[in-house]
Amino acid sequence: QVQLVESGGGLVQAGGSLRLSCAASGRSFNNYYVMGWFRQAPGKEREFVAAISWNGGNTYYADSVKGRFTISRDNAKNTVYLQMNSLKPEDTAVYYCAADRPGPVFISVDEYDYWGQGTQVTVSS
Repeated sequence: QVQLVESGGGLVQAGGSLRLSCAASGRSFNNYYVMGWFRQAPGKEREFVAAISWNGGNTYYADSVKGRFTISRDNAKNTVYLQMNSLKPEDTAVYYCAADRPGPVFISVDEYDYWGQGTQVTVSS
C-alpha cells in the first residue's frame, strides 16, 4: 500500500509562485514509482499537469504549464515537488499527487494506482 500526502497549496496573486510537495510512504512504495501531478478545477475533468520518471531523467508537462511549472523528486526523502511560477487564475484547481508502479511514464488518470487527497491552489487576478 502507498500513501500520498500533498501540501503547499494556498492563495496567491497572479504572477506569484507556489511549491507543492507530495510525501510518499507505505511498505509497497519504492523510488522506482512514476510520480505525477494532476489538477481538477470546478466543473472540469481531472487533467494531467506533470510527471517524472523514477530517476528524474524524464519529465513531461501539459502544454498549459510548460515553461512555468517544474516537477522534481528527491528519492532520499520520498518526496516529489511541483514548483509553480508565473501562476495564472486559470491554474486555480485542486492539485493531486499520484503514483504509478514502476514502468513507462503515462499521462492518463487511469494509469495511476495511488492518489493523494489533494491540495487547493487558488490564484487571484
